[in-house]
Amino acid sequence: MDPELEAFVPLFPRADLTDPVTERKNFAELAAAVPAPDTSGMEVEDHTVAGDPDVPVRVYRPHRARGAVVWLHGGGFVMGDLDTEHPWAARLAAASGAVVISVGYRLAPEHPFPAALDDAYTALTWAAEHAADLGTDPERIAVGGHSAGGGLAAALALRARDRQGPQIRFQLLNQPGLDDRQETWSQRNFTHTPWMNRDKVAASWRHYLGGAPATPHAAPARAAELTGLPPAYVATAELCPNRDEDIAYALRLLQSGVPVELHQWPGTFHGSQAILSADVSQRQMAELAAALRRALAG
Repeated sequence: MDPELEAFVPLFPRADLTDPVTERKNFAELAAAVPAPDTSGMEVEDHTVAGDPDVPVRVYRPHRARGAVVWLHGGGFVMGDLDTEHPWAARLAAASGAVVISVGYRLAPEHPFPAALDDAYTALTWAAEHAADLGTDPERIAVGGHSAGGGLAAALALRARDRQGPQIRFQLLNQPGLDDRQETWSQRNFTHTPWMNRDKVAASWRHYLGGAPATPHAAPARAAELTGLPPAYVATAELCPNRDEDIAYALRLLQSGVPVELHQWPGTFHGSQAILSADVSQRQMAELAAALRRALAG
């Protein structure tokens, strides 16, 4: 493990997703401890997108933005909201120059699949229909997210393809949760890795699926056909249970004719890019922003 990251491991609160209410509070406290992002070069506005139900979004609009990304936060489908994602959404907007539409989707277990995906699709449709109001191009809309949010972004791309919905230009998938089956080497063997491990992943999927069978729109790795999906950037962490399913998904995308950039970060663990004092974390965040900037400008 990268020594700059290893020093922070003892500071993480216990989070096994058995008590969502308490763990949401702890997650919010962790996010609140992150240094405030610089939002002086952008406009930040909260909106309520009409739907069934309505969906809260927070829009980060840099000056002279050309494209946009519908961004889904992490938190195992159970934790996170617009406020916990604020440090990362604002940094992504500042570094990429893209309009970031951060989505406050409904959380499991109170709202199992497909609630979060429905909310994400509502936000995507709104972004496409209001591109002019957002100061962006309707043909330059990406989807992206971290962890559970990365899995939601991949599922959003699948749903948009299958429903012939809004055109998506790019997928930005950071350590996404893609497969509920947990059959890969990393899922079976990473039992005590920091922040995310085998049991926590299993709990996350139990909450999200709510006892129902998984479908490809819930667990994108189950999709039989990946042709026709947008180009993707897939980032993985070496000591992350999701690592191998993410690499396998990237390979399947490539074999389906989808352009993919795959970046495996050595010495890192799930979510460690949030430790902003570490050099590798700074490089991870910079790469995510650069990939998005290239995709929306090209």
